[in-house]
Amino acid sequence: MTARRVIFMGTPEFACPALQKLIDRGEQVVTVVTQPDRPKGRGQKMMFPPVKELALKHGIPVHQPLKVRDPDVIEQLRRLHPDLIVVVAFGQILPQVLLDIPPQGCINVHASLLPRYRGAAPLNWCLINGETETGVTTMLMDAGLDTGPMLLKQTTPIDQDEDIVSLHDRMSIMGAELLSETLDGLAAGSIVPQPQDDTRSCYAPLLKKEDGQVNWYRDARTIHNLVRGLLVWPGAYTVLDGQVLKMYRTRVGTASGLPGQVLRSDKKGLEVACLTGSLIIEEMQLAGKKRLDAASFLAGFSISAGTLLGSDQDKGAIL
Repeated sequence: MTARRVIFMGTPEFACPALQKLIDRGEQVVTVVTQPDRPKGRGQKMMFPPVKELALKHGIPVHQPLKVRDPDVIEQLRRLHPDLIVVVAFGQILPQVLLDIPPQGCINVHASLLPRYRGAAPLNWCLINGETETGVTTMLMDAGLDTGPMLLKQTTPIDQDEDIVSLHDRMSIMGAELLSETLDGLAAGSIVPQPQDDTRSCYAPLLKKEDGQVNWYRDARTIHNLVRGLLVWPGAYTVLDGQVLKMYRTRVGTASGLPGQVLRSDKKGLEVACLTGSLIIEEMQLAGKKRLDAASFLAGFSISAGTLLGSDQDKGAIL
């Protein structure tokens, strides 16, 4: 099979296995398009997107347009004469004029079972919403937001305590494998694109810092799901003595009390009452301090039973 001329568009770590799969297959990746370098960390040092690092490692040219819909950018990509564009978590919506360039179309690898969880953060929201199953979908892109005809799907169960880190890693590998299977199926003519049922869709918007605010007037399972869905960013948080307290690892308990009230404080965890049930915090971090397990945290910061976490506005927080 003749190698395709492919433009790859992607940005975060999630997209790297798919780019590596294209390279391993012998596809001719003529350029990688990714987001501009961004400042990160306390020092605000400019950092390459992970996809850029991988592309440079393999000697692949990199484009980093501020806006991919810029006519000059589109013309540059047109002159590369790609057979196919592959998009994985790129971070910008592609205009129709760009989608029309490759004769074999634009394939997107999306981290949900479309039409469910269209949008920027499908993995996070499926965890926040307590889904027990998710998956990856490949699709032919159109001008809508994750609305194009579906090609292939693969499903995977979600454990009730799995967090975004492990799910992300599993799904990125699964997406790369499904991309390879999709390319083979399209070449063989064995895949028939299927339209999406818009009535079954839901939206997975970009995460905001305030999404992490815990409302203790919710059930324990709902709060636990928030913690595991927001583990990387922005993090689930509450307020302790006027300071932000982030929660990184929790489990669901059965004790009861006033929502937000500390029921138990020992080396096994900080147990806090919710509207129903309790949340046992096993790993946490005060603003400006280190992330610690419960035993280490409580050794240096005493929290007595009866302490109330959160603030008055938490009662109106939306999870």
